[in-house]
Parts: sequence; C-alpha cells; structure tokens
Amino acid sequence: MDGISDVAVGVKRGSDELLSSSMYNSPNSGMSSISDGTSNGSDSKKLRVEDRVGDAPPSRVLHIRKLPNEVSEADIIALGLPFGKVTNILTLKGKNQAFLELSTEEAAITMVNYYSAVTPHVRNVPVFIQYSNHKELKTDNANQSGGTPTSGSSDGTLTSPSSPVLRIIIDNMFYPVTLDVLQQIFSKFGTVMKIITFTKNNQFQALLQYSDAASAQQAKVALDGQNIYNACCTLRIDYSKLVNLNVKYNNDKSRDYTRPELPSGDGQPAVDPSVAAAFSKDSNSLLGALSPLSAAAAAAAAAGRVALSGHSGSSGVLLVSNLNEEMVTPQSLFTLFGVYGDVQRVKILYNKKDSALIQMADSNQAQLAMSHLNGQKMYSKIIRVTMSKHQTVQLPRDGLDDQGLTKDFTNSPLHRFKKPGSKNFQNIFPPSATLHLSNIPQDITEDDLRVLFTNSGGTVKAFKFFQDRKMALIQMSTIEEAIQCLIDLHNYNMGNNHHLRVSFSKSII
Repeated sequence: MDGISDVAVGVKRGSDELLSSSMYNSPNSGMSSISDGTSNGSDSKKLRVEDRVGDAPPSRVLHIRKLPNEVSEADIIALGLPFGKVTNILTLKGKNQAFLELSTEEAAITMVNYYSAVTPHVRNVPVFIQYSNHKELKTDNANQSGGTPTSGSSDGTLTSPSSPVLRIIIDNMFYPVTLDVLQQIFSKFGTVMKIITFTKNNQFQALLQYSDAASAQQAKVALDGQNIYNACCTLRIDYSKLVNLNVKYNNDKSRDYTRPELPSGDGQPAVDPSVAAAFSKDSNSLLGALSPLSAAAAAAAAAGRVALSGHSGSSGVLLVSNLNEEMVTPQSLFTLFGVYGDVQRVKILYNKKDSALIQMADSNQAQLAMSHLNGQKMYSKIIRVTMSKHQTVQLPRDGLDDQGLTKDFTNSPLHRFKKPGSKNFQNIFPPSATLHLSNIPQDITEDDLRVLFTNSGGTVKAFKFFQDRKMALIQMSTIEEAIQCLIDLHNYNMGNNHHLRVSFSKSII
C-alpha cells in the first residue's frame, strides 16, 4: 500500500468517527503502516488458513481482514464482546479491514485461539483474524490545531464527550424493555453506575450513567440504531447534558448500582442488595457469550427473575393498588391491562378493594403492562403496578360467593395476542391521548363517534378517518380521558355485530 490518504476511517457518522487517517500521517503516531505486514491489497488473496494468527506476537489489538462491504462497527464489536470489553475500533472501509482493541491481552489471546479453531463469520462471510503489530490504538490528540479534539473537529479525530451520561429512547417498543435489560446490554462497554427510566412524549426513555465518558462513547457508537429484539425496540442514543444522575430510590424505575442500600420509595418493589451488588460487578453476564443484542430476549427473562426482592417474577401476576374501589371492576381491569397482554384472571381483594391481582399470560406481558400503566390515572386515581409474589390468581372455591370480585378470562374471545404474528404485536404503545379505532361500520359518521366518545365523559379535540373509513384516530383532551374511553368503548357494539376496537396510538392528529 503506497499511500493511505484514500483510507476511509470511521465513516459511520461524522462526529462519531473514532480515528482519522491523519493519525497515521502524524510523526508522533508511531504507525507507519496499517496493513500489519500486508504490503498491498493483493496479499490478502494469498492469505492461507495457517496465516490467520500470523507471526506477530500477542497483542490486545487484533487485525481483522476480508470483511464484507456492508459491515457495521457493531458487527465487528460483536466478534470481540464474548471475550471481554472492547475498548476501541478502527474500520478501514475501503480495504474491508478493521482493527479491534480489547481491554486486555489475555482477552485477545482467548479470542484468537477460539477463532483459530472456529472460523469467524460476519454477516455470513468468513473473515480472518490475527494479532496486530500495534499494541494499542491511539487517538491523535496532537492534531493540526494543537488543541484537544472537539465534537466538531474537522479532522475527524476521536471526540471526547464531556458527559458519561447517555439519553436512551426506545422506538417501536413492542416488547418490554426493563431497567435490568438495559444494564445487561450496556454493561458490556463499561461499568454502568446509575439508570433512571421514565416515559416522555409517549416514549420509553432512560438516562444511563457510566463510570467514564469513554465508555459512554463506545456504547453510543456500537448500539445507536440497533434493535434489542428482532425488528423492534430500536435504541436511539444521544449524550445527555447531565454529567451526574441523582438516584434516590432503587426500584424497577431507577437504580444506583453503587448504593444498594437505597430505599425502594413510594411503594415500589425494593431491590435485593445481593442482586444490586452482583449487577455492580463488571462480570460476564448472560449477554457476554453473544452479540450485544441478540440475547436480550433471554435477558428480559433474567431481569424478571432478579428485578424484585425475593420474588421470582416469572409468574406474570401483577399487584395493582390505589384503585378507585367505588368504580373499578374486574372487567375494567381486564380491558385496560389487556392492551399489553392476554389477561387470564383478575381478583379484586375482598378486604382491600383498592387493590387487585391480575394474572397475565406470561411474565413478559406483565413487565410490559407494569412499565406502561404504573403511575397512570384510572377513575381519577393514580394507580401503582408492581410484580406480585403470587404465582397464580386463585379462583374462589366452588359454592363460595365472593361478590363478583374474581373473574376468569382464560377463554375470553377478546384476547388481543392469542394469534401468533397478530398485527396487535406491532401496535403496542404507551397510554396516550390519541386512540386508534378499527372495525368501524361503513354507515357510522364522524359525528356519531364524536358523540359516543363525548358521552363517555371526555372532550374530543380532533378526529381523522383513514381512507377506507374502517379505521380512525380520535384525540381526547387528556390521557386519563383516553384511558376511560378505551375501558368503556373497546368491544362496544356499533350495530350489526360490529364491535369497535380501541387501542392507544403513537400518532398526534
């Protein structure tokens, strides 16, 4: 390779470029060649299997060749994650090559030894891995201006974000994403110290603090735009303006892994100190043996087992408290919680009628319902939703009258998620003021629907028919009103056996 000016480095995103070609031209870089013994591109064609390790001594920097054209940095990082923390990456897009730096030489040796026996593949293409002649990948801090690189530096050098805190938004959240799932995914890039989750603008969001800003940058580069589950739960990651998170409680919404003694606060489930201590260690967790996101479904199950103090969490039973005992019924709870899963049984507690047990079809559905409905208003009261220690909801013994407080919905025809592949799986959204209506009879007008929803106690702010007029969007003045209308009007008989279908929408009219 006679020249290196044509090497495209870090072309993924302008401000996120890890290293620039200018570092190799720097007299201080110590890197006169980036081919690790390959004098020109034709040499790679002569590469033999036994040359995979090469003659270079062990190094924590690995040279990866024969990468497919469409490779992403996340694909390359995924090769190294099972063996330890990835601390840097340099992609040579024009040459189908990359350099990957691991945190320790031992991790690199393990990786090379493993891939000597098992041919590594990236996007179904076999690739070649060997030790690099370089002992580490360095950023060219002595850039042309003589100053420290900034996020807008024109030479493309690695930027140093000022904050170790990331702001995470989950798009297309069709399945539950818990605090513990985020911890397991993001801990592969550094020590996660604190996480706060919340819902804003009808989207699940989180603030996550690393022990250092470099880990935050590495996680952002690798994970931004990736899906946690297949084709859904997409991570959108930016740097936060905050540099430190103030976590007051350890529960299912917030966690300070450095302070396991914090209270749970406001009736939220506490975190077992031993669990918090285990999470605070930079250990090889469930995701350690896989690429960063492909095992998150298993992580969600694991999170269900460890998130709550002493509870298995795998039963799918929820405890709902602070209910309006004058208004609530098993049917109303079935309808509302049925937006997020198939409710099997509901029991309003006989001696505490402001509380109820709700059994979902599985723990994932329970987590999803809890994350979306905890803190929402139902019948003018803010409800609290937590996982229950109960494994099932017991039906009353034969002949025992419990005043209709317990109801079995196991065989209900109104379950939204019984059919595999149902479109309902793709339309799960947090409670919102806008409702999606479907199965509307052809003779029903906009005025008919406005009157119907107004009579349910709400104020209709906007309405829009879809082109076929079988579906529509209707916007209420508040989320509480929308919740009430969904409870009252989902499955409402519009005549001629047309039952209205109502769900929350992510749209705004």
